[in-house]
Amino acid sequence: MKYNYYPGCASEGTALANYHAFLAVAEKLGIELHEIEDWNCCGATVTSSVVGEFPAQVLAARNLALAQRQLDGHDIVTTCSSCYAILGLTNKKFADEEFKKKANEALKEDELEYNGNLNVRFLLDVLVNDVGVEKIKAAVEKPLNGLKVAGYVGCQSVKALRGHYDDPEYPQSLDKIISALGAEPVEFENSNKCCTGALALSAPDITISAVHPIIDGAAKAGADIIVTPCPLCQMNLDAYQQKANKQFQTSHNLPVLFITQLMALGFGLGRKEAGLDYCIVAPYQKLSNWA
Repeated sequence: MKYNYYPGCASEGTALANYHAFLAVAEKLGIELHEIEDWNCCGATVTSSVVGEFPAQVLAARNLALAQRQLDGHDIVTTCSSCYAILGLTNKKFADEEFKKKANEALKEDELEYNGNLNVRFLLDVLVNDVGVEKIKAAVEKPLNGLKVAGYVGCQSVKALRGHYDDPEYPQSLDKIISALGAEPVEFENSNKCCTGALALSAPDITISAVHPIIDGAAKAGADIIVTPCPLCQMNLDAYQQKANKQFQTSHNLPVLFITQLMALGFGLGRKEAGLDYCIVAPYQKLSNWA
């Protein structure tokens, strides 16, 4: 399995643990990743409001063109839900011949061209539908037996390109991976509630109010930890948990990990490869049997 790999900006900052864990997990699963050379920010939540919609789309399309030039015919995979949304939606625009022509005129300034023949895939999609649950099970060296895990998919991972690989209202892919690792997926109230994403940067009070019912629901359902595939979700639930405790007079202490970190532990890769030191809510007590 060979892919063009788009890490996204969060992989160099708030989601550094996700980046390293995914590389380690990919090697164990035989996933061949080719990081897109000279990739640029996809634009995510800010670019279109700053430079306008079409320039923002061309900026995102530059990554698609670079991937085509690097490894034509092979899908693009990303571990960031925002990047998946932006790149995926931009990719779909290339079905419009007028847009394709205008975009390629702009890309020509960078000696690039994109014909729209690649697929943009999210991490969960690749793991469940390409790698497969059975292969994930086979790679497990330290089964996560007895660990209760609240899987929080987030909005963009399944709703940005609705129906692309999972049911947007009742997603199953994350829980399938949790089960394959030997852990118990926990159903919990507010599992489909939005954490507010990047709004945390401009309106943290709103984010605190949004993450509280998610964390509270997971805790009341008996979860030991929360896992998510989304960098923004992970950051919000982890970084704002103690502030939510203070505001709502709770005492939750739920570690929030990326699904790649949980996979690394199940694969026997250990604390360093799993990037546990990057967590704000310390995970070691809950994960002492595996870390």
